[in-house]
Amino acid sequence: MAKKSTQKPILHQCATLGSLMGYGGRGGEWSTEKKIETIRKAGFTGFVGRTAFVSPQQVADSGLLFACTTDLGGIGEIKPKLRDIKAAGARVVNVQMLDHDTPTKRAVEVARRLMAAADEMDMDVSVEVHRDTCTETPEKTYALAAGFEKAEKKKLKMTWDFSHPAIVKHLSPPYWDRLAERPDLIQHANQLHFRPFNGHHAQIPALDRKGGFTPEFIDWLEFAERVLACWLETATPGRELFVCPEQIAGGYFVSVFGDRWKDVLAIQGAIDRVWKKQLRKWKAPR
Repeated sequence: MAKKSTQKPILHQCATLGSLMGYGGRGGEWSTEKKIETIRKAGFTGFVGRTAFVSPQQVADSGLLFACTTDLGGIGEIKPKLRDIKAAGARVVNVQMLDHDTPTKRAVEVARRLMAAADEMDMDVSVEVHRDTCTETPEKTYALAAGFEKAEKKKLKMTWDFSHPAIVKHLSPPYWDRLAERPDLIQHANQLHFRPFNGHHAQIPALDRKGGFTPEFIDWLEFAERVLACWLETATPGRELFVCPEQIAGGYFVSVFGDRWKDVLAIQGAIDRVWKKQLRKWKAPR
């Protein structure tokens, strides 16, 4: 009888370069190398970025896993973009696909071609649930997933950023019942973007002015723990999960919020604790 593996599922926390956008000193904004080094020193095992802002050499020198994000406007872009991303040394790829008004039939077609190319090139690719894409609403997301599954007889691998459907529906906590309509798709995924949210803001502060967790973050953390527990229910020994705790600049950030990077480190620590808590309960599926 073969010996049963005792290896547990593996969590990779990957900080995005977007969380360090705008950080710097008198000499101007930090370089990409400085940002990557800041991420590495904070204990992250990977970083999230785009090939437009990071070179293959920087990825190779980082000592970190590279989780690449890219946009996809159509079938003709698939192979050139994937070749570029593979050459950069990406471990996983997150695709923000098409537009908010793309018909489901077209989205299914592009997703099928994308995943076929990923299989051909031996790449780990997921389609993100994200604003201003073909997955902008829960209805569009699940229609895409259902159409892909019907055509391919397998599930579509997706990157889950639950902040987008939460604000579309203006949800109040607890969030689980409304955001986990397809737990099987959560379990099939291996990328999660953990930006704290509530039903009206796609990004909320993790820390208050005294350095404690905000009430809104505590509500969100309860949901995040349920997501991790759900994922672990079917996780096999050694399976990897790539989680991006993020607080990013641009329209997500409101001027009265605190230090974004301190928030990221707080999210990182909180996720590490709830992951270890749930991992202690984990049993390998039979």
